[in-house]
Amino acid sequence: MNKAIKYLVPLIAALSCAAALAGLWPAEGEPYAAVSFRGEQVTINARGLYRWDTVSSAAQMQANDLITLTLAVPLLLISLALSLKGSLRGRFILAGVLGFILYTYITMAFGAHFNALFPVYTALMGLSLYALVLVFMSFDLPSLPGRFGSNLPKKGIAALLFFAALFLTLAWSARIASGYKAETAPLLENTTSMFIQAMDLSIVVPLCVVAGVLLLKGRPWGYLLASVGLVKFSTLGIAVSLMSLNMARLGVPLSPVELAVFPVMSLTGVLMTVLLLASVKKD
Repeated sequence: MNKAIKYLVPLIAALSCAAALAGLWPAEGEPYAAVSFRGEQVTINARGLYRWDTVSSAAQMQANDLITLTLAVPLLLISLALSLKGSLRGRFILAGVLGFILYTYITMAFGAHFNALFPVYTALMGLSLYALVLVFMSFDLPSLPGRFGSNLPKKGIAALLFFAALFLTLAWSARIASGYKAETAPLLENTTSMFIQAMDLSIVVPLCVVAGVLLLKGRPWGYLLASVGLVKFSTLGIAVSLMSLNMARLGVPLSPVELAVFPVMSLTGVLMTVLLLASVKKD
């Protein structure tokens, strides 16, 4: 594995910790109602690092901060140690968590209202992208199919990936369509745009479909994308589930379907990830 990873990952972990702690740091303030320039009724958080963001956005970002601090960063450092010892499982986890960090800080750099940590978000976006590319380059693709045992639940993993792609497509398409109704303000939640929906529909959904198809066909890229994708989706799924609970706690309106489906997909993703890693032949 490229030696640069040894230096990039600890730096990513340190910056992620700093960003997450800053987002979670308690602060005084009283949320207030406002109307966006598009006519959407929103509640501004008015406290802490996310003072300019809506209560809904701040609840989601702080839930993500908590998962970053308590799950993603420890996994990042543990998987790096395993990877440096030659562990294939370690590299799968490392790539998946880097994918989570990349996704997270793309959304922060482009979705959060400008704050003092914008340079940190930008740095994390770039560093995690380059680190992920280097980890991907470290895999011996032709040998990957032979590194898994017959107990790999390929059909189950593919089914989960296809279901996630279908659910995200239907859920986000419905929300986007609502913005085209006459005299109706779109449900943006953040006063800017649907950047999460754009990322999911342009990157996550195609990745799920391609990974599922290639895995069923036994192609090397299918094993790699499915393995890395499952780790990333499981981490992100836990974060999204916590986001939903945090939003509900603060009284933010949520779709009952989204509130129920995301935790179920997350738990299923964790189970499939465990089964996948267990099927990897001894490193």
